[in-house]
Amino acid sequence: MSRLSKHYKENVTKSMMAKYKYDNVNMVPKVQKIVVNCTTKDCVVNGKIVNNIMDDLAAITGQKPVVAKSKKSIAQFKLRTGQAIGAFVTLRGERMYEFLDRLISLSLPRVRDFRGVDPKCFDGRGNYTLGLKEQIIFPEIDYDKIDKVRGLGISIITTATNNEEGRELLTQMGMPFREK
Repeated sequence: MSRLSKHYKENVTKSMMAKYKYDNVNMVPKVQKIVVNCTTKDCVVNGKIVNNIMDDLAAITGQKPVVAKSKKSIAQFKLRTGQAIGAFVTLRGERMYEFLDRLISLSLPRVRDFRGVDPKCFDGRGNYTLGLKEQIIFPEIDYDKIDKVRGLGISIITTATNNEEGRELLTQMGMPFREK
């Protein structure tokens, strides 16, 4: 059991129940899944780049990624239906908590001039999306072995019903939100 999942079960549940006056423990919001994805236009020109993206995502998350394919053809972008454009990983359970713990405690503090993550990136239903400009902030990535610095999209999907509950859940779990 990871440190963050233990912290959630012991402390976050109690404080959220007290703050929002939930009747039942099952009403307390939880992190359902985390989706880490990387797509790039370079894959259209060179299909082998998808393998590099998959290797990076596998090292970062500890799970095998799935290839993301285009859903429709766009002539201006030279994109065909079914062409590989990136990769993504969906994390659940223990791996999800371990990844979130590493993201909060190790990777985000490695970002240059880090002042916290933007508190406005919620979708209205308590889900949070974070964009990273470099995959090299993760300690699992060897800087000498990457071919190009790429960005990542990290979506944290919660069972919260609104942004306030989602922000409180992530704050309780240690997400370093920037002061407004």
